[in-house]
Amino acid sequence: MALLLLEFVFVMAVVKRGLQGLYEQWSANPVVSGTLTGLTIALVLIGGLYLVALRPRRLPWCEVGLRPFPARTWGLILLWTVIALAGSILAMELTRLVGNTYANAKTEGLRANMSLVTVTVAFVSACVISPVYEEVFYRGFLYRWFRTRTGAGWAMLLSALVFAVAHWPTWNVLPVALVCGLVFAWAYERTGSVWPAVFVHGLINLVVLVSTSLA
Repeated sequence: MALLLLEFVFVMAVVKRGLQGLYEQWSANPVVSGTLTGLTIALVLIGGLYLVALRPRRLPWCEVGLRPFPARTWGLILLWTVIALAGSILAMELTRLVGNTYANAKTEGLRANMSLVTVTVAFVSACVISPVYEEVFYRGFLYRWFRTRTGAGWAMLLSALVFAVAHWPTWNVLPVALVCGLVFAWAYERTGSVWPAVFVHGLINLVVLVSTSLA
């Protein structure tokens, strides 16, 4: 509960509504400010996870899924990526019927500040930083927490819903985040490691980054 409050009170109120504005004023570049915001959220959530859940019980990081996975899992990683992409496109096309759009502040900010440096910063943020901390927190911790109380099916749904809502204020990606959250939880449930979900997450974000850059 304390970690959910950390996410939905401190991160949303302090980081996204406060610090992000300061980052935007300082950098004058939405991609850079977004990356700094993501890095701050990563430090807050992973630091909170360590201080609240792991350190008091002297638990190792493998308890939140940071463990190796078999080489044969790479085939499944590609399969999960295709499923997540197909499901995301379907979700976006269906929600476009009620007014949803593909464009948002992040994609528009990248297009308006296109350069090698900006694309590199966006890659590090979207394909490295976000997949690692989000999978450790939302799958390694939150999904596992729900699973011990509700079972795998409900845990997948609940953790995916929390993951989707946590993307506020970029509401148009909520359908994609929900679909991907389900696939990421499936990957974690199947392997017991967050790394397959990290790779799937990173590949999905890479596809979005490349398509946005080339649009």
